[in-house]
Amino acid sequence: MNSVLVGLLVITGLYLWSKHNKSKNLVYPPGPKALPVVGNILDLTARELWLRATQWYHQYGEIVYLHVFGQGLVFLNTHEVALDLMDRKGSIYSDKPALVMAGELCGCENMVAFTRYGDQSRRQRKLMQQALGTSAIKTYQPLLEYQAHELVRAVLADPKHHLDYIIRYAGSLVLHVVYGYRVTSKDDKYLHLAEECIDILSNRIASGGGIWPVDVLPILKYLPNWAPGSGFKQKAVEWRAKMEEFVDKPYEHLLQRMRDGTALPCFCSMLLEDIRSKDHVIDPQRDFDIRWTANSMYSASLDTTITGIQHFILLMLLHPEVLQKAQKEMEKVIDQNRLPTFSDRADLPYLECIMSEVLRWGTAVPLGLPHRLMEDDVYKGMFIPKGTLVFANVWNILRNEELYPEPNSFKPERYLVEVDEATAKRRDPRNYVFGYGRRRCPGSHLIESSLWIVMATMIATLDFSKARDEQGNIVEPIVKFENSVFRTPTPFKVDIRPRSEQALKIVSQVAENVVVL
Repeated sequence: MNSVLVGLLVITGLYLWSKHNKSKNLVYPPGPKALPVVGNILDLTARELWLRATQWYHQYGEIVYLHVFGQGLVFLNTHEVALDLMDRKGSIYSDKPALVMAGELCGCENMVAFTRYGDQSRRQRKLMQQALGTSAIKTYQPLLEYQAHELVRAVLADPKHHLDYIIRYAGSLVLHVVYGYRVTSKDDKYLHLAEECIDILSNRIASGGGIWPVDVLPILKYLPNWAPGSGFKQKAVEWRAKMEEFVDKPYEHLLQRMRDGTALPCFCSMLLEDIRSKDHVIDPQRDFDIRWTANSMYSASLDTTITGIQHFILLMLLHPEVLQKAQKEMEKVIDQNRLPTFSDRADLPYLECIMSEVLRWGTAVPLGLPHRLMEDDVYKGMFIPKGTLVFANVWNILRNEELYPEPNSFKPERYLVEVDEATAKRRDPRNYVFGYGRRRCPGSHLIESSLWIVMATMIATLDFSKARDEQGNIVEPIVKFENSVFRTPTPFKVDIRPRSEQALKIVSQVAENVVVL
């Protein structure tokens, strides 16, 4: 980047800092001391920021304020504060940041995660609630069971590449649920397109926290393409074309199958069930909302599902006594001639405890996704300026020692302790891990159900143990968390085997014989 561009960024930083300084007579929430102009940029970390935010909680309290070049950042470190602001004041705490690069230039502004709060976001949310609400999820259960069986069969056939199959499972599941599209091979064109777009979004557009110079200085979007420092514009053109291809192609494929009468039931077909012929005209706004909402579901659920399954395998590997206890419970409920189904869920209380503790201990999205404050606010005498980005510190909330004794330990038994109804509700991690307020994940029921059936199927059919090297020595799993948004573990070695020959046989039989509409 040339010196002119750097100078413009510094000028912008000075402007934002001066605006912040004009309000210095107001009482802001406490936080680390900021430097002139740059603010708290040196206090932030590229990885596991939730750990730093939790340190601030112990030092400064339930609400912490920082700023970077005048851009306010607030961390809500307790459930009570997050509830007060993101839920009870949801009318002003439900916006999303306006990111020029990701939104306007790369075309992601219509994805649910990026949509500004207003009519469009409310329409999108209504569509997702309509098709993915509690009652609607039951219609997807046969599909979820089938996909879980396919996942386990693939893992048993090639356990060394289990992570590849988990990724494929998550992608195939969403393509089937959203578009009624069945992935039949690892080389599937739509699966590859989806994976390419997720990579663009996660590792290119959102790299470095997702903030580009043009987000700080929007006038840069008018740079001529030949000008030094304008390379981001060409990247945006390429990435936008690929993102729009993924929005349109699976959707158009479904529309054609609906006209042919060969479409499978899915999210989009439920919302477009009034289409009966080629001549039917779809309302343009409804068409636009459905295709973008459908596309958003893929990126929204993929990483959460993959992360949840990885956490489960890791924890079963590290706590074999938990796995053995769950297997014994499973044996009492199902015989050796079938695999678990959703109808068994009520009879597997210990598995439910494992599920809850995996969600709590793992905390897939420890800081959630940021909300943007739409107007100045005062909370408990503390001033929070308009435009502040607000994070719920879910990591810290799920390590409340009063609610979760020994919070850093993995203890499914904690949910077996009898408590009153109010406490039981408070300690359920599902109340926190899917976010707060009007931007709470509307696909939470689908994600939760898909994780449960995978865990149940794996417990019934698989054994996990620590890998061994060529000399027969145990290889301890080495895990790091390098993703800046998701607490996704880096790949680790694990020995995966069928529980028995009968388990191997029944998995093969079920996967071959089941027919899913």
